[in-house]
Amino acid sequence: MAHYLQEAYSVSLRRSLRISNVSPCMWYYKKRDRGDQLLRMRMKEIAAIRVRYGFERILIMLRREGFRDNHKRVYRVYREEGLNLRSKRPRRSRSGAHPLERWILQQSIGCGAWTFSKMPYSTDSDFAS
Repeated sequence: MAHYLQEAYSVSLRRSLRISNVSPCMWYYKKRDRGDQLLRMRMKEIAAIRVRYGFERILIMLRREGFRDNHKRVYRVYREEGLNLRSKRPRRSRSGAHPLERWILQQSIGCGAWTFSKMPYSTDSDFAS
């Protein structure tokens, strides 16, 4: 928007930023790449060698090797690389074990209940096999 104001009304950059309520710091900000390829590579190596090592153990090993990145950055890279360990074994779902069998059972119960509710009178001969 500030750029449009500059072009359309030929005002200074400072004035167009003030009108559009944009901070000059935000306008001039340039993102710098921290270059965490070395950190990523080393974390993958440690995780491949020590399969059961979690985030904290990998962080300790990285610090021993001389990496001075803080724990927040290391954890972000750890999650992005998909190195998270499962905390518990997944439980088996009872309903997911045999979905077809459950569906057939529901259909037979539903059909039988509908049949009995529609019959106004019943005799013993109707239920004999």
